[in-house]
Amino acid sequence: MLWQLFALDVVVMTLCWLWATFNHRAGIVDVAWSFCIALNIVITALFVDVAPLNVRLFIGIFSSIWFLRLSFHLFRRYLAEHEEDRRYANMRSAMGNYQHLGFFAFFMFQAGLAILFSIPMWSLLHVPSFTWALDSNDYLIIAGMIMVIAFIGEVIADQQLYRFKQNVNNHGKTLDQCLWRYSRHPNYFFEWLHWFAYPIIGLAAGILSLWVYPVLMWLFLYYITGIPFSEQQALKNRGQNYLDYQKRTSIFIPWKPKQ
Repeated sequence: MLWQLFALDVVVMTLCWLWATFNHRAGIVDVAWSFCIALNIVITALFVDVAPLNVRLFIGIFSSIWFLRLSFHLFRRYLAEHEEDRRYANMRSAMGNYQHLGFFAFFMFQAGLAILFSIPMWSLLHVPSFTWALDSNDYLIIAGMIMVIAFIGEVIADQQLYRFKQNVNNHGKTLDQCLWRYSRHPNYFFEWLHWFAYPIIGLAAGILSLWVYPVLMWLFLYYITGIPFSEQQALKNRGQNYLDYQKRTSIFIPWKPKQ
């Protein structure tokens, strides 16, 4: 079934690539990535009748809500942009005449990543009922608490940043209030926190390999997709204002700011 989900993700990404080719705004790939994961979760939870019902309901509802909410937020951000996301504008410029083929390969790579980050949920939903620990509900409760905290934290962080950017008077300024006073990237921190829910559920199913996912997401956010580009763009656009913010504010884990 994993290959079938990948084929579905490829179709979604291909449609989004065609749209990005038409309007020259590749930022839709972020929306598609999150939506593909939500789609993978819903389909697996509905049609794979292997795991206990409480696990299917938990993952099918809580995990899909997480990624659908993220898709909505990213789509809202995409609609609010007046020009192409700088990350993808730079990629387009670097690829030159090969940009359409290059972006097609990039969108297909994102389809692969959507499958990669669907594997924790897919794996849990394929563990037979008799394999689960008798106290699996306790693990689901702990995982649920983590997901609720992460969900609330990321929604608040995203909404604070969205409202800040909507105010034209804040152009060239840095949001350093509320959650953003304690972390330069609280949205990424809560995204990372959310990924601890799955290995905790995995303890009840005997799948210890899922502990690689919080590490994997941290590597992606900290070194590849999230923080490096955000920091680079912030320094370029806000200069000394952001340098001062860097000096007093934790980069990732919320912490008391330096005086």
